[in-house]
Amino acid sequence: MKYRPLGKTGLTVSEISFGTWAIGGSWGQTDEKESLRALDKAMDEGVNFFDTADVYGDGRSERLLAQATKGKEDRIHIATKFCRAGDIHDLASYSEARVREWCEGSLKRLGRETIDLYQIHCPPLAILQEGSVFEVLDKLQREGKIRAYGVSVESVEEGLFCLRQPGVQALQIIFNLFRRKPLEQLLPQAAEREVGLLVRLPLASGLLTGKFTNDSRFESEDHRNFNRDGQHFNVGETFAGLPFGKGVELAKELAWIAEGRDSMTRASLRWILDQPQISCVIPGFKNVAQVEDNLAAQAVPSFTEEEKARLASFYADKVHEHIRGSY
Repeated sequence: MKYRPLGKTGLTVSEISFGTWAIGGSWGQTDEKESLRALDKAMDEGVNFFDTADVYGDGRSERLLAQATKGKEDRIHIATKFCRAGDIHDLASYSEARVREWCEGSLKRLGRETIDLYQIHCPPLAILQEGSVFEVLDKLQREGKIRAYGVSVESVEEGLFCLRQPGVQALQIIFNLFRRKPLEQLLPQAAEREVGLLVRLPLASGLLTGKFTNDSRFESEDHRNFNRDGQHFNVGETFAGLPFGKGVELAKELAWIAEGRDSMTRASLRWILDQPQISCVIPGFKNVAQVEDNLAAQAVPSFTEEEKARLASFYADKVHEHIRGSY
């Protein structure tokens, strides 16, 4: 396993780490025993960082992480998130009393005294601009409840704003072969300010595995069914904002990236890891096989300059115009 610094947090994290949205829920049925086996496998392979949120399975993901990491708290780092259990547009959801309540709830479920990275969970830009939530997080940090804090953002505009906030030490962004806009300003500015970058949805909700067809169907409780067009939250969180049929079509055109890299999954993760500004990529998983497949991306060849140019042209000519949602 290779490791990278998470900005100036003092944490050094596995460059392939894991997100736990899928084992919490909203990605179809889950098996808690298999989830725990997968978490153990990841840690056995050197993964030392996991991302979760209080709303993933109404706390299920946090409880699973507590169980899997018991006795390993000093070497397995956890990031969690808050605010989406309330009205994200209401300033009261970011008051000291409310944030402290959510923080204490996560600490209890995680079985920890300190949260390594506490993130605002995709708040509206207006809330960020109002600014009082950062003062609350500063206070929790001084008290030792959280080691560092950051923001999970939907758009580059939100990310750039957060980079100007002195206490923000990490950003979580949507970034993949179908969502390249962060390359232009966000990645270089984050590196300049030494702010860590976590990449979520690196496989565009599975599109970049190449396994879907137009006939693919998803369970009713899977967000790839119920949020396909942004009915419940930002459409950018589902299939990178692409209409599903168009995403399937574009993924087929990208099948060449798997040549010499075993699979589209590993190639897609490798492209993200080729960006030196990225601290870690956090794909989801539901079983041991998916953990193993994702970790194998470290061993496949990097992209050549010619391949990078081909991918840039493909995005500009065929992908960008179809992206929906905040970007």
